[in-house]
Amino acid sequence: MSDPISVSGQSNAKDKDKDKDKDKDPYEINIFEPGAISFSRSQGGVFQGVVEGKVYEELILFRIFPFQYNTQYISVRNSKSEEIGVIRDIDQLDEESRGEVDKELQLRYFLPVVTRIDSIKQKADMWIWELQTNLGQTRIVMRNLHEHMQYPSLHRIILTDVNGKRCEIRDYSTLDAQSRNKLKDVL
Repeated sequence: MSDPISVSGQSNAKDKDKDKDKDKDPYEINIFEPGAISFSRSQGGVFQGVVEGKVYEELILFRIFPFQYNTQYISVRNSKSEEIGVIRDIDQLDEESRGEVDKELQLRYFLPVVTRIDSIKQKADMWIWELQTNLGQTRIVMRNLHEHMQYPSLHRIILTDVNGKRCEIRDYSTLDAQSRNKLKDVL
């Protein structure tokens, strides 16, 4: 038989936790302290972690400002996509956690980097970009340059084609002279 004092004490603690959850502001952002979180992969390769003492067998990451900050302001969510909190900067994490977070973000935000612009041509109402990226040759087709080019920072350009395929020019000032000239003609 259970001890009624310990059982009632447990239920009181659970009731207090429920009351605390009720009082919690749903719009409050929980910024994690770097020492309060750690991340790893399960044997099956699922991204998981311990967040503020609680074990999560599956976690999902999102960049809050995906074009502005690559390693800062990362939303950590549970398997139901409910936000648990925010990592201010992954550089503050321990080495293993930082590596796993970086790997997970690269999988989620697949974005080839342009290394050279072979050509930019306008045919009818389409702009056709032939590009070399860190992952090989690609073609980007756009209807309108201004709607398909984003400038998240001074020299950085995100190119998006009509089908949603994207790639980025991290810093157009570092491209070769021919690539810069082709880009200058359309900017």
